[in-house]
Amino acid sequence: MALTATLVFAFTLMAFISPQDGQKKGGPWDIPSKYVKMENPYADEDLNKVGKMLYSKHCKSCHGNKGLGDGPKAAQLETFPGDFSSDEFQSGTDGELYYKSFIGRDEMPNYEKKLPDEEDRWAIVNYIRTLK
Repeated sequence: MALTATLVFAFTLMAFISPQDGQKKGGPWDIPSKYVKMENPYADEDLNKVGKMLYSKHCKSCHGNKGLGDGPKAAQLETFPGDFSSDEFQSGTDGELYYKSFIGRDEMPNYEKKLPDEEDRWAIVNYIRTLK
C-alpha cells in the first residue's frame, strides 16, 4: 500500500514538472545594432495566417503551439527555447525578434536558407507578436 501511495505521489508530482526543468536558460543575445534598429516593413495583420502556418511548420516543434517553449522537441534541448509570451521577450524590437528567429545561435539554428522570403520571415515575427 505504501509503495502504491508513493508511486501515485511521484506521478502526480511529475505532472507539474515542465519540460524546461533541468535546462539552462540562454544567456543574453548579442544582437547587432543593424537588427535592433530594423523596422518591420510588413507590420500587417493580414499576414498572421501565413505566419501561423509557417510557425507551425518551422517553429512549433521546439517553441510549442503557444510559444511557451514546450514543443515536443524542447525537452531534447540543453537550453530552454524561451517563452514568447513573456514580457521580456515581447519587449524586444521587431528587428531583435527577426534576428533571434532567423539568424539564431547555439541550438537555435539559422533559418535564412529555409525561409529565404523576407515577407515570410516577417509574417512569422508578426505571428510571434500575437503569442502574448
